[in-house]
Amino acid sequence: MRYFFGMAMDLKRLRYFIAVAEEGHVTRAAERLDMQQPPLSRQIQLMERELKVQLFRRLPRGVELTAAGKALFAEAKAMLMHLDRALETTRRAARGEQGRLCVGIAPTAPFNPLVPKAIRSFSETFPLVSLVLEEGLSNEIVARFNNDQMDVAFVRAAQIHAEGVIVTPLQEEPIVAALPRHHPLARTGRSKAVPLKGLASDPFILIGPPGTGLRDETIAACRAAGFVPRLGQPAPRITSALSLVAAGLGIAMVPSTMQSVRMAGVVYRRLQGTGPKAVLGLASRRGDPSPVLRQFVNLVRAIAKDHLAS
Repeated sequence: MRYFFGMAMDLKRLRYFIAVAEEGHVTRAAERLDMQQPPLSRQIQLMERELKVQLFRRLPRGVELTAAGKALFAEAKAMLMHLDRALETTRRAARGEQGRLCVGIAPTAPFNPLVPKAIRSFSETFPLVSLVLEEGLSNEIVARFNNDQMDVAFVRAAQIHAEGVIVTPLQEEPIVAALPRHHPLARTGRSKAVPLKGLASDPFILIGPPGTGLRDETIAACRAAGFVPRLGQPAPRITSALSLVAAGLGIAMVPSTMQSVRMAGVVYRRLQGTGPKAVLGLASRRGDPSPVLRQFVNLVRAIAKDHLAS
């Protein structure tokens, strides 16, 4: 087997053998290989000498395979086809066109059109990359980064506290108030904005534990408005927060794209002034050499740039 897995010239000689076998004629095989006939004949003779078998039976008008030649032809074709596939797979992996990528997604991120568009576009552009999507709050995403269980993540924070992880800001969107339908400020028209300070007496339903992007943004915005928010019942996810709002147990601050989620008993109102912003960022490890990750980050950045331009 050393012969077949030796130097590049051995593989080239094997391809010469296959061409002659398929053409049944040394001259035609030489033309197909774009080489002269005498050097091709010498290579075939050298193969026969090294293997100590006759591979071809010489005929007046060409050649035909011997029994040994037929056995070698079947094995050599399969081996070279497998090798060609392996080499192409290697090249695709090096270009980031094949592989696996684990993508984390903050619970509110999919409601921003940029995220599903990026996922869909990447899947269509790189169909041989296996995408694994995992939902997680900031602290859960940090844990997975720290354990090397995640490659990249759409997060709701300008930064996350994980060693070696950087966040590329993609987009900012206004934070809006999700109010119970019977809330006094819910009776204003949808076009009217409400003052954040006017919600100071309401219990705030915060999403996730401390360190979660949207939770921290809510507390910071309330303090900037001159009050410390009353803490209502905590919610593990955005959907459970909206359910609590619908039940009249408090209010919640959510990204404006969440307004596409229609839930009975919940109304959304803009906040007066510039108001707090919800950041959508892309978290990844600094200096990660993965070609697949590089392709994903570049594509997401390009889509985010197009969104800003439009």
